[in-house]
Amino acid sequence: MPEFDLLIRGAQPHPVIGITDGKIAAFTEGEARNAIDASGLLVSPGAIDAHVHFNDPGRADWEGIASGSRACAAGGTTTFFDMPLNAHPPTIDGSSFDRKLAAAESHAFVDFALWGGLIPGNLDHLETLRDRGVIGLKAFMSNSGIDDFPQIGLADLKAGMRRAAELGLVVAVHAELERPTPQRGSSIRDYLASRPIEIEVDAIRAALDLAGETGCALHIVHVSSARGVEAVAEGTRRGLDVTCETCPHYLVLNEADVERLGAIAKCAPPLRSETERRALLGKLRGGEITMVGSDHSPSPRAMKLAADFFKVWGGISGCQHLLTLLFDLELSAELMAQLTSANVADRFQVAGKGRLEIGADADLVLLDRNTAGEITADALFYRHRHSPYVGRKTHTRVVRTLLRGETIFHDGAVVGDPRGRFLKRVS
Repeated sequence: MPEFDLLIRGAQPHPVIGITDGKIAAFTEGEARNAIDASGLLVSPGAIDAHVHFNDPGRADWEGIASGSRACAAGGTTTFFDMPLNAHPPTIDGSSFDRKLAAAESHAFVDFALWGGLIPGNLDHLETLRDRGVIGLKAFMSNSGIDDFPQIGLADLKAGMRRAAELGLVVAVHAELERPTPQRGSSIRDYLASRPIEIEVDAIRAALDLAGETGCALHIVHVSSARGVEAVAEGTRRGLDVTCETCPHYLVLNEADVERLGAIAKCAPPLRSETERRALLGKLRGGEITMVGSDHSPSPRAMKLAADFFKVWGGISGCQHLLTLLFDLELSAELMAQLTSANVADRFQVAGKGRLEIGADADLVLLDRNTAGEITADALFYRHRHSPYVGRKTHTRVVRTLLRGETIFHDGAVVGDPRGRFLKRVS
């Protein structure tokens, strides 16, 4: 009879999981040094959140890798991909990458990969970023809100995508082509009206055209509308290498929630109407969206206070409830595993992650899907304990999270010291 470091018994759909040396070794019984009784729980691959802003180094007072990755662990996320902004300096060259990596290696409670930035003027640094192991390159087709990470025009984006194609890197774009608004108000409704779905769709189509010209692999982040998903599908039919993600806030909240909650629910693209929310959810359930990431983009509460809604910081705190919110949409466990784990690992070529299979890292989450609860501020692990999800009723609870076979979260508490490892893209 085989001997394992750990046996997990009783979970569905795998009643027995044997783990040795941090990897899944078997789905059969055996002797084990330790065992976990997971009766009545669902076991799923730990989530890979491909879109977080932990703002470290330089703006760790907004979140920081320590608190952000603790929140990941509490939510069943075992790997995060950190965006190049809003760190200061942003991750746009070798030295800034080295600073980000040092911060993450010291403080991450889960495994991680790093995005590099694509901005005007850093074309000569892209090879260095590739060689250091970035997961891909992120560009903003609209104002990022951060002075040291400027938006990129179409000409510079085309040049960057051509270079990325040569280097074998995916380019991810924030797809909005902002329109000039010489006269505007300052209300929530004025803000929502200033960023209609059309500017998202126009930007996606422009990025698709550039991907076709350059041969670049393209990823559209935080698609907020069914029409945006349809534009991506048009690109796929054209033979382009394009994928897209959406976020929980576009699936569970709508523009009425922005008016009710205020700046805590401000994001870009903004939340849409209830009709649009339902249409996007239909696209997700129909398998037309590749992945779901949180786009966790926190800030101190003071940055959410301004009379002019255009001036408050736009970003939603949500990485801790990525899985909870999606499971509460009654998606199948199989679709959830694809959207939050396997598809992410495949798209960004992260080895050993994203699946419950022999030889894979034992990154697991055990979930209770039959417990009524409520998201509360005092249970948040964020540096700043605010989120538009506070007060939301739930029926899914993360009971335990394991990273490479070691428990890192159990029954409300993060366990152990930072042990996250840097994951390089497999070329």
